[in-house]
Amino acid sequence: MKVGQNLQNDIERCKLVREEIGWENQFMIDANQTWDVPTAIEWVKNLKDFKPLWIEEPTSPDDVLGHAKIAEALREHSIGVATGEMCCNRVMFKQFMQANALDFCQIDSARIGGVNEILTVYLMAKKLGVKVCPHAGGVGLCEMVQHLQMWDYCSVSCTMEGRMVEFVDQQHDQFVYPAKINENACYIAPNMPGYSTQLKEEAIVQFEYPHGTEWKRMVGEGIFKLENY
Repeated sequence: MKVGQNLQNDIERCKLVREEIGWENQFMIDANQTWDVPTAIEWVKNLKDFKPLWIEEPTSPDDVLGHAKIAEALREHSIGVATGEMCCNRVMFKQFMQANALDFCQIDSARIGGVNEILTVYLMAKKLGVKVCPHAGGVGLCEMVQHLQMWDYCSVSCTMEGRMVEFVDQQHDQFVYPAKINENACYIAPNMPGYSTQLKEEAIVQFEYPHGTEWKRMVGEGIFKLENY
């Protein structure tokens, strides 16, 4: 659940969510970098009775020491800190982990410098006892990250305990081999080789910038001006 704009509103919505999902299900909150460090600590403490598993991106994604202060303050309430979807390299993740500044590592498969660098983050997380729960949901992110998390399960952490992968059910129809989940909300292992990122030819014809048919349509209808992009 998104939080961070109005505390009383957050309290009311947390209450509604808990009433809906019960107390046996996990509940996470996400601030999208909106707070400074003292505000993050105080705000989340006001939500502790709803027992969130984690607070995601409580402050600037580059503030390692700020995250460390937040994490230290919230651990006594059994609330973890999750971050990483905006981190662009393994060195940032190394510093976050060494500073004990995150409990859940949220790699983004399109933002770090390639597969090898991402695998390095997984190995560091294994060494330092940090759970990797990848960010996904954007175009192609679910397709890519399923391979990484399955590799973690098969070859690195060898457990699904405390591990989760985000999933958003959109744009998968644009891919030749789309990510799929089963009735238990688990990703189904792909049975085709590759990174599952091959777009359908018609998707490229429609959406390639700036000559795709959808771009041309939107320009023609005055929705976009290409010179602004």
